[in-house]
Amino acid sequence: MLFSRFRFLKGLVRALPLAAVSASLPDRTYSQMAPLTHGKVPKSTKMHSKVVIIGSGPAGHTAAVYLARANLNPVLFEGFMANGFAAGGQLTTTTDVENYPGFPSGILGPELMDKFREQSVRFGTQIITETVSKIDLSARPFRYWRESQEHEEPETADTIIVATGASAKRLGLKGEVTYWQSGISACAVCDGAVPIFRNQPLAVIGGGDSAAEEATYLTKYGSHVYVLVRRSELRASKIMAKRLMNHPKIVCPSLSSYPLPLTTSYTLPQTILWNTVATECQGDGDLLNNLRIKNVTTGEERDLPVRGLFYAIGHEPATSLMRSQLQTDPDGYIITVPGTTQTSVKGVFAAGDVQDKRYRQAITSAGSGCMAALEAERLIAEEEEGVEED
Repeated sequence: MLFSRFRFLKGLVRALPLAAVSASLPDRTYSQMAPLTHGKVPKSTKMHSKVVIIGSGPAGHTAAVYLARANLNPVLFEGFMANGFAAGGQLTTTTDVENYPGFPSGILGPELMDKFREQSVRFGTQIITETVSKIDLSARPFRYWRESQEHEEPETADTIIVATGASAKRLGLKGEVTYWQSGISACAVCDGAVPIFRNQPLAVIGGGDSAAEEATYLTKYGSHVYVLVRRSELRASKIMAKRLMNHPKIVCPSLSSYPLPLTTSYTLPQTILWNTVATECQGDGDLLNNLRIKNVTTGEERDLPVRGLFYAIGHEPATSLMRSQLQTDPDGYIITVPGTTQTSVKGVFAAGDVQDKRYRQAITSAGSGCMAALEAERLIAEEEEGVEED
């Protein structure tokens, strides 16, 4: 049905004058993609697929559901502890997910990913619990190799959806592993409203725009928010720094920055802690309740009683596999044609956090997975139609 719709639309476009087409339809973006450097390669005798999805988070599984329902028999490589995560990605390390639509009482992250996987399987997705360790995007069909099979015959795919995600950078503090997702998080929007953080003192580590944004967001829930900045100034933009330093729940130690009238009886809390780093996460064995912090200038160490610690020191996109073959930004995120999931190589699409350094939410990842599936489906349909017409 969908294939017929593509055929109808393409015929309609041909019937219109060129000016009318350009005025009514968005520019086709395949011409902006890097040309394939070699001619066609033979299809693998081992396994050839119309679509291969690399990654098993919300983006990967959403793409799989759409493609499987379109009878394209997608193959999804969920990886075996790829990038340090179990199949399902970052959500497998979270506890309560309260902002994903359809679950009014919330749902555990691992349970949500189990449901994603079940739905993919229900519609016929072939899920392989192995990691793709090598890929060649220089010619179509694209060639790829599984881990420990790099010297064997490659498998091939007409199109590839990269949904490998990104992981939050960590500090490796003492106690970090014990209290990760038990008081420590790397996503204020995801976890800030969780009951253990409500009306409790919280801390954010970082000095850039992300830290300023996350700290300001947490003021909705925490009783007070501390910001630990390694340097003596913020790296954040002026507008974000001003917003942070003028918030009554995040008071800067500089009197001139405080927006309210001061009296001799008022004691200004020092809650933007300059030249300060965390050295240890402490708690009762179940939940975080204290940070050991150190002033890097004086060497002084002390306790900072908080119930929540949020890292805002950046994320690392899982693009090492194809970074040299796809256009990426300076941080390693895959660059896509605006408004699409199309990468710099025709037939390769990127969805989820691997190309999204701004929102990084399960729901936006799922949405981009849907986009990637529809765009891959359209490309396959158009190319199949072209073969028929030849």
